[in-house]
Order: sequence, then C-alpha cells, then structure tokens
Amino acid sequence: MGVEPPELHGGHTGDLLRKARAVPLSDSNDQTGLIEPGPTLSDGGEPTLADFTPPRLGMVDGTMRFLYARGVSARNLVRPFHKPSRTRILATVDEPLPGERAPGMALRAGHFLIAGKRIGTDRADYASKSLAEPVARTIHGFTWLADLDAAGTRDKVAPVAEDILRRWMLANPEVGEGAAWNVGHAGLRVLNWLTHAPLILSGQDRAFRASVLRHLTRSALWLDRQAPRTAAPHEGLPAWAAITVAGLLLPDGKPRRLFGEAGLIAALGDAVGEDGGMLSRSPVDQVETIALLLRVSAAYRACRRDPPQQIQVMLSLMTPALLALTHADGSLGSWQGAIPLPAERVALMAEAADPRARPLTDARQWGYQRLAARQSVLQLDAAPPPGGRQAHGGCASTLAFEFSHKDQRIVVNCGGAAFAGAGVPRRIEDGLRSTAAHSTLTLSDGDSTPVEPNGRLGSGVKAVTFGRGKDGLNSVLHASHDGYTGRHGLFHERWLSLSADGTLLEGRDTLSPRGRRAKRGEHDYAIRFHLGQGIEIGHQLAMGEDGGGVALALPDGSYWQVRSPDAKMAVEDSLWVDAGGSPREIRQLVLTGSVGRDGGSVAWSFRRMG
Repeated sequence: MGVEPPELHGGHTGDLLRKARAVPLSDSNDQTGLIEPGPTLSDGGEPTLADFTPPRLGMVDGTMRFLYARGVSARNLVRPFHKPSRTRILATVDEPLPGERAPGMALRAGHFLIAGKRIGTDRADYASKSLAEPVARTIHGFTWLADLDAAGTRDKVAPVAEDILRRWMLANPEVGEGAAWNVGHAGLRVLNWLTHAPLILSGQDRAFRASVLRHLTRSALWLDRQAPRTAAPHEGLPAWAAITVAGLLLPDGKPRRLFGEAGLIAALGDAVGEDGGMLSRSPVDQVETIALLLRVSAAYRACRRDPPQQIQVMLSLMTPALLALTHADGSLGSWQGAIPLPAERVALMAEAADPRARPLTDARQWGYQRLAARQSVLQLDAAPPPGGRQAHGGCASTLAFEFSHKDQRIVVNCGGAAFAGAGVPRRIEDGLRSTAAHSTLTLSDGDSTPVEPNGRLGSGVKAVTFGRGKDGLNSVLHASHDGYTGRHGLFHERWLSLSADGTLLEGRDTLSPRGRRAKRGEHDYAIRFHLGQGIEIGHQLAMGEDGGGVALALPDGSYWQVRSPDAKMAVEDSLWVDAGGSPREIRQLVLTGSVGRDGGSVAWSFRRMG
C-alpha cells in the first residue's frame, strides 16, 4: 500500500474495453472474424498413442517374452541347465538428472527435507500407513538418493544412505507386506536402488549387502506380478521402468528386459496424449515420467545397449509439452496441484531429454494454451479436468490463466495441492484444488467441476470449445466450458488478447444462456486474479471511461494497472505454494457482481505503465 506509480490515469484500455462491453462474447467469432474455432474437448475420450506398440521381436525373443510373462523363470529360459547366477549389479549407471544439494545436505544433517517439510531420519516411521503421498513417495521410493548423491563425495554420503536403508529394511522386512508396497513406490524404490547402487552397496558389511541384494531381487519379482494388474499410470509407469532396468542390471535379465520394455511402452501409449502431454494433465506426472525415461535410457547406456526407439520418440514428444507450461523466466506454472519447478531444473531436464525442444503453443489434448509476446507469457487451461483412471488429485481449473512478464509472475494459481501433507497442510488440499484457488470465474461460490475428497472430482465440465487467432498484431484466445450449465443454465466464456509487445493483456468473461434462458434469479459471480509474490497493490485508480481499478508495483520496479469497467474490484488475501513446497501469503484481486437469466459480460485489463 502507499505505492505511488508514475502514471495513474488516461485512456489506456478504453477503446477495446468499450468494444468488449458493447458486443456480447457469445458473438465473439462474429465480432472479430479472426478466431479460428477449435475442437470440442471432452472428458469422455482419451486420445492416447494407440499405435505406440512394443518392439517387434524375432521368434526366439518373442517366445521368451511370452513365457516370462506367464511365469516361467528367467533362469529356465536363459540358463536351464546351470546353477543360478550370483546376484550382483552388472553395471554402474550415471545419474542423468543430478539431485538437489539442499535436501541432500539436510540428509547429511539428519533429516529429510520433503517439499518444505522436515522429518528426522532417526524419528521417521518407515512402516507408517498414514504418510502423506509426497512424503511416502520420497521415503518409500528412495527418491532422496539422487539428492544425497549430489551433496558430497561417496565416502561422505554412502554411510548416510546405508543408515537410512537399514532403518527402512528393519521396518519393512517382508516383500509385499505393509505400507511401503504401493506399486508405484516399489517401482521407484527398485529403480533408485539400481541407479544408485554404489551408495547403498559400498559398505564393508557383507551380510548387509547380501540382504539388500536379496530384497532387491525379490522386489523385482514382486513387480513382475503386480505391474500388469496396475491400471493407474502414475503407479504403473514406475513399476514398468523398474522391471526394464532390473532386466538390464541383474543377471539372467534378458526375459525380464523384453517383458519390461513391452509393458513400459504400452503403458506410455495409454498414459500420454497425441501432443505429448500426460492425460492426467499434471505437470508433476509429466516431470516424473520424463525423469523415469531418462533413467531407463541411462541404464541402457551403462550396459552399452540402445534403448527402444519409442523411448526417445516419447521424450521428444513430452518435452515440448512440458515447456508449454514455462513462464518468461523458464520456471513452470502452477497447474493441477504442481509447484513452480525452478527454471534451472526445467532446463536441465529439457537438455537431457531433447536439447532441440521448443515450447508447444497449441496443445489441445494436453489442454494448455500458450501465448508469448516479447518478454510476456500467458498460459490458459483450455480443457476439462482429468477424468477416469487418469485422475488423481485433479483441480477444477478450467479457463484459469497465468501471466508473467520478464522474471515476474503477475497472475498465478495457488498450486501445491499435489504436495499436501508435506509443507502444505493437508487441511487445505481441497481448497487448493477448487476453482477459487485459480485465476478464473466462479459462480455462486461453486466450482466449475465439484471437488470431492480423496483426490476425486465430481460431474462438472464435460466439454470445452476453444479457438485462437489474431486481431491485428494482437494474439487472441477464446474458450468456453459447460461446467455451470447443470446448476445455473449458464456457459462461461473467456476471451483473452495479448498485445504484440506483451505489455497489454485484455480479457472478457461472459456468462451466456446459449439458446435458452438461465435459471431464474440472480447469479453471483467472482473473477479472481491471484497476484504473484512480492507484488504491492498501490492507490485505487479513479473511475473513468474504462472503469476503476488499482495500480500494481512489481519487485523489478515496474508498474501495471488493472482496470474493469463492469464490476466492483476488491483486494483479498490469498496464498501461493512456492518452488520449495511452502505456502506464501499473496494478495488477490476479485471482481464481483451478478447476472440475471440473460447472462452478462465483464471486461478487464492488465497494462504495463511507463
């Protein structure tokens, strides 16, 4: 407060806002004549990569894979008249994605640092059934090994890894029994044990090394049986990746490798859409799947083998889709419960996966649209929330947007729901998944798709229509959804225009009955703009032809003004989950009003000043 921008008045947005107010958005295609209508996106179908088939094999290898999948042991297929091979790791894998030093140093100091939550390694309950998902994934999946590996030389970090592994094995002695035996967590665990074998097998205690190898072997056999029964991709993909790598790095592994390759490639085909985005629509899943594939590829290189070409094809598909959600500074947007992964981490992953990849601007199955103009980036969620077996912890964010200029996020979503139970309190998880936690319109304080407990979503948005085009030099996005039709009889339509120099974002939200009157009475709406961290809200702007509003002072010293001619504007508290998984206090601008049976339209704008 008390911020004095260099310029507060003037008709910056008057012309286009007056035009937006005069013409109903339901006729927006006729208004500009420039929007190219896009397809209707529905939650009823899953545009998977149906032709993404496993590698073709000759008769001998095909028979070997067939028999292994039906329970014939690898030794009987590879060495039928020999003694069992001595269990050992056949090659050392170079980690393609080095871990983060801060949580690694925390481990050396005696505690896990998991998305903002600290847990002492000597006090952690390694057998607990009540661990939150991000905590369970880290502890039971041993994803912390990469971070520890990045925190010092092997002689410094290997004793720490061995100490934690001992504690975990004492709490989980039996394969397949207990909380640690979620298929996805077990897959991550086997994969990370194999990838970071020098950390956990370099000690002098031979009996302990032997017990770890036995546990590893039995875990791989358990995954062989469980992976084909697992429908959820976020669990099945780590399991199939682990089976494939175990087939590469454990003796007599060829049948398992062939079996794992087929399962992994088929699972990828089921989980990824035609434009390279995960059907869960989760950036967290996108990042984790790319990381899995990079580690699988590294295991092939360690064994001096070429991975199946489908793996590199998939990396080349998935990387541009991930980059579609990067802001002007290169960090990720906060979508479907994700946190804003730092630019350095995103760049490292993209360089390892596909150095030539560029952000995908029009990802229709992935569901995210991107506009980039000079130093500004706009991201729009233009699809229904994930549904069916792909959905886990989905968010009701349809038609929400994020907007950034240079290295400053101006409009954000709260994000972080996927990390509830770590630095994010569990009690606010459902709130973070709600429509109100996203920068879009809510009607009568309801969600566009109802948020239900246990990560589920109710019946709401079923179809989204979408188009993009040009209005002179400006780039334009237009989308609508049917999430409020059942309760209110109104469609929500959003029109966004970004100027060629990136300094003016204009929008319009319309509620329209679409051919029939809406339900009787007044329908209260709220249009929320969650503001980026560090933005100060200055003096209120005087009313004029283009309405009233506020001035924003950004940390870089620049000023923006936000105006609306059609609605009351208020300032409220909000929160944003940062890259470390910790909630931060921010502010939000809220436009409020009501519409009757015939609907109505609200125009607004963000403009850089000076």
